[in-house]
Amino acid sequence: MSIRSHAAEVGPGLGIAIALASVATVLGHLVPLVGSPVFAIVGGVLVSLAWRPSSLTRPGLGFASKYVLQGSIVVLGTGLSFHQVLATGSSSLPVLLGTLAVALFGAAVIGRRMGIERDLRTLIGVGTGICGASAIAATDAVIGASEVDVSYAIATIFTFNVLAVLTFPSIGHLLSLSPQSFGLWAGTAVNDMSSVVAASSIFGHGATSTAVVVKLTRTLMIIPISVGLALWRARRSNEHQTPDTHSWSFQHLRHILPVFIGWFLVAVTLNTVGLIPRPWHTGLSDIAQMMITIALAAIGLSTRMSDIRRAGVRPLALGAVLWVAVGVTSLCLQWATGTLHHA
Repeated sequence: MSIRSHAAEVGPGLGIAIALASVATVLGHLVPLVGSPVFAIVGGVLVSLAWRPSSLTRPGLGFASKYVLQGSIVVLGTGLSFHQVLATGSSSLPVLLGTLAVALFGAAVIGRRMGIERDLRTLIGVGTGICGASAIAATDAVIGASEVDVSYAIATIFTFNVLAVLTFPSIGHLLSLSPQSFGLWAGTAVNDMSSVVAASSIFGHGATSTAVVVKLTRTLMIIPISVGLALWRARRSNEHQTPDTHSWSFQHLRHILPVFIGWFLVAVTLNTVGLIPRPWHTGLSDIAQMMITIALAAIGLSTRMSDIRRAGVRPLALGAVLWVAVGVTSLCLQWATGTLHHA
């Protein structure tokens, strides 16, 4: 298929997603606590109540929800650096890794016991443990979850982002946490970067820099989690194949590990060695945010509310359990490692 014919095929649906994402971006600037990705997916779901994608628009919506989504993760990598892991200090890594383990293990075990479908509990787990909508987007790009699962996971994460912004600063002051301890707590226990910044800014300016660095380091966990999920999915699918299909050729590896993960690593490496000028970071971050917003608008437009209703309240309950567990674990690990300081 030529580039022109492919553009003609995806144009209508992609154009609708871009238009909705543009509106969501404006609303996101007006209400930054909510953010454009949430406005995009909620707006898409609301539009889908009255309009269903046709054969003309489905290819473009599918392109946006997959390839624009994967591209956004690559662009996101241009603002990350492997040096940021070292910058947080070895003392913060046990807290970061411990809370991540609680989120992922809790999602797998508790979610299974609650009868929540595997993809949905995985998305809620990575959204809680890593970085909200961005982690959900990266994971969806690997496992190919349904639009309903992505919509429900993002709605769940958003709910507890808002609760964190409203409650964490007061709890931090009640516990007399120092700015550094609160920053570490917010960076490891609040899901989305905008909510991390909001909560730490409300607590006090001194907490924000620590919270942002910890949150960026936490975001880098997208890499091993995405690779691990891809390998795990491949292993499960190979269990039902004959032995001669277990070929670890380059082509097989490419099939297991999505190409965008490799480009994401390239982007992070380029930024780490200083080949991406610092003044570009803000613009590239805005581009990544817009691409995520376009992809989530397409996912919202493709969502069926009837499927969400069938999921019930159990995913929201799982999100609540994980949110509390991660927040408590972060404080306990700070106390255990001697990084919990009082003002």
